[in-house]
Amino acid sequence: MRGTAAIAFTLLLLLLASLPQAQGTAPATPLTLLSRDGRRQVPTIVLSGQELIALDEVASLFQVAVREDTLAGGLTITYRGRTIVVSSDQPMASVSGRVVALPSPAVRSGNRWFVPLDFLPRALAPIYDTRIDLRRASRLLVVGDLRVPRVTARVEVPGPPTRATLEIAPAAPVSVTTEPGRLVIRVDADALDAALPGDGAGLIDLIRFGDQPTTIVVLLDDRAGPARAVPAEANGITRVTIDVTGVAAPGDAAAAPPPAAPPTAAAPALAPPLFATPRTPLQTIVIDPGHGGDDRGARGARGTEEKAVTLEVARRLRTLIEMRLGIRVILTRDDDRTISLDERAAVANNSKADLFLSLHMNAASVAAVAGAEVFYVRLDREGEDARRAAESGVPLQVLGGAMRAIDVIQWDLAQARHVDASAVLAGILEQDLRAQVPMGGRPRQDAPLRVLTGVNMPAALIEMAYLTNGEQERLAQSEAYQSSLAQAMYNAVVGFRSYLDSQRTP
Repeated sequence: MRGTAAIAFTLLLLLLASLPQAQGTAPATPLTLLSRDGRRQVPTIVLSGQELIALDEVASLFQVAVREDTLAGGLTITYRGRTIVVSSDQPMASVSGRVVALPSPAVRSGNRWFVPLDFLPRALAPIYDTRIDLRRASRLLVVGDLRVPRVTARVEVPGPPTRATLEIAPAAPVSVTTEPGRLVIRVDADALDAALPGDGAGLIDLIRFGDQPTTIVVLLDDRAGPARAVPAEANGITRVTIDVTGVAAPGDAAAAPPPAAPPTAAAPALAPPLFATPRTPLQTIVIDPGHGGDDRGARGARGTEEKAVTLEVARRLRTLIEMRLGIRVILTRDDDRTISLDERAAVANNSKADLFLSLHMNAASVAAVAGAEVFYVRLDREGEDARRAAESGVPLQVLGGAMRAIDVIQWDLAQARHVDASAVLAGILEQDLRAQVPMGGRPRQDAPLRVLTGVNMPAALIEMAYLTNGEQERLAQSEAYQSSLAQAMYNAVVGFRSYLDSQRTP
């Protein structure tokens, strides 16, 4: 009997040892990780009031090596020769020999080890090559050099008239677009950490995220009249003041006056012209930073890569256009990824853009060749036939022998109806670039470039400098030169918009 009891007792101990030593519940709101690769949800558990993350999940997310150290009674996490030792009985970790306090020790559940969520910013971040920012309140884990400002929205005066504010910290460039029944506020950032009210008040129905991750939409009540949003920056914060007036009822002597401004935050009187968005022929512009991903493009002797310069200038140009003109701007790529020529044209066509600018850096076999150049499409005989058909509305015969309307003509004839406007655009670009940067020997040229022939709007391609020229490569690396390029192209957009306005029939 004693032997049988001993065996039963041993089996009971083994069974207890095999049971999980910790059980937890999933938090009400999942944790979202933001990085250059996108966003994803990260599983965590809550145990005894502490939020924990599995070390195997940490290893997968951050490419670290995890090893259980039975002799030391803890775990070792290694990243590129740097080591963290986490205790299983004390709320602490040793980070490259420096002790860091944690909310709780490591906890084992079954075959998995869990550490408190604060392990990531407190212990892992000091040895990691990329910033790790844990924002508990908004359930965000920001990894990398991302611009994710905090946005707080509130209705201050329900009215009517109604006043609301958005505060963006740290400060970031903002553009405002007025659309029927709503205002769209775009923030120049990679993502937003926003605290938005659950509902609206007065003449504002709702303040919510827009279709894009960096936009906030203010939905207006049916009784709302004119609305405006005025951004202003002070003390490292961008404050957007939104004023909505009501529609005067029949017989009213005048519409209600706007609400009194808070005494400490009066909006600048000259700001509205910068952000006003009257109806213009240019509503959407697509900027195409050439190359990207595996396609580096031209490369200079100092290692400057075309794909990096084009993206930087495109971002600067986007900010200028959105901030000063309030025009929607789309980049064909906003990161370092490969995208085909046809995909670039598709972005522009699917966005129903009114203007397309493709940015590139040049290269030549002779190092002395230098200067910016502008390219546009001039059509051959087939293209001229397409243009005449476009102007007359006559269907064209396309591949397969079918008769289709001009909107579905061959892909490489999409530019047919815009060649004249594109030629004007190229001339304006040449003029404004010449005022800012050195130009090449043939500053304006026509060529049947694939990325231009496929877009169904006025289009031009700008070769901004020659990376094979030592002096031009040095210039291309400088912020001043990149800003000069962006300013020149912004001026050209303004000039081209004036041209389009002059062509409209009254």
